Amino acid sequence: MPLDVNQPTNMSRTAMKAELLDAETELQLAYAWRDDRDEAALHRLINAYMRLAISMAAKYKRYGAPMNDLIQQAGLGLMKAADKFDPDRGVRFSTYAVWWIKASIQDYVMRNWSMVRTGSTSSQKSLFFNMRRVQTRLEREAMAQGQELDGHQLREMIASEIGVPLRDVEMMEGRLSGSDFSLNATQSSEDEGREWIDTLEDDGPRGDELVERDHDRMALRAWLGDALQMLNDRERFIVRERKLRDVPRTLESLGIELSLSKERIRQLEAAALQKMRKYLERHGSEVQNLLI
Repeated sequence: MPLDVNQPTNMSRTAMKAELLDAETELQLAYAWRDDRDEAALHRLINAYMRLAISMAAKYKRYGAPMNDLIQQAGLGLMKAADKFDPDRGVRFSTYAVWWIKASIQDYVMRNWSMVRTGSTSSQKSLFFNMRRVQTRLEREAMAQGQELDGHQLREMIASEIGVPLRDVEMMEGRLSGSDFSLNATQSSEDEGREWIDTLEDDGPRGDELVERDHDRMALRAWLGDALQMLNDRERFIVRERKLRDVPRTLESLGIELSLSKERIRQLEAAALQKMRKYLERHGSEVQNLLI
């Protein structure tokens, strides 16, 4: 890998010396990594934006996580962004990378905030990182206007401000104000030693859910197989090599094998995928629900 994410100190030192990329150079490096898996290009791309990752990590120090750990998570997010980035979309890599870096840091903070997972949905994440700030501002504004808000009014205003259901605000408030305790602790002295863990519901999938999931997977596999059969031999070969292999083939390697340019392989791939999408659209929302 281009950076040792287990050595945040080294990452910080490297970031301070990194080059600044112009848009054209950045695009060339992104193509070199995506199409040719050029690790030297990946190394330059990540090092150039490690300064951005470290700057974002510093904003989360107030949540109590060690700075080195935050930098490590920011580096992992940056590497994930480089692996997923599509230079054909016309977006700067720095703009795209911000989302992955932020997601990696926030997931780490939430995993380590409490022994019990605080939340994973987008609304829960938004609440976790914004509720206290919004609450403080609303209380300050109410005080300036001579108003006094009770707890319910304040929670309603927070829900409206952040755009989440009131029940999510109430749940998050309880989680953030509470403390961890052992599930092996007894509920009370009257329960003859009954532990809290005995009251937890098994969250594993039920038998009917497993059957439905297997049925859906079989249906989706059949539809995808039919969609592949709509393609000609060359298109089918390109799709299988580019999308269905554990390690996708590069455009260049396919171009050499088929005696075509990389751009022509990309065009054929795009046309083949479009044919498959049109075929799958016949199944309407059923396919869409299975692919979520």
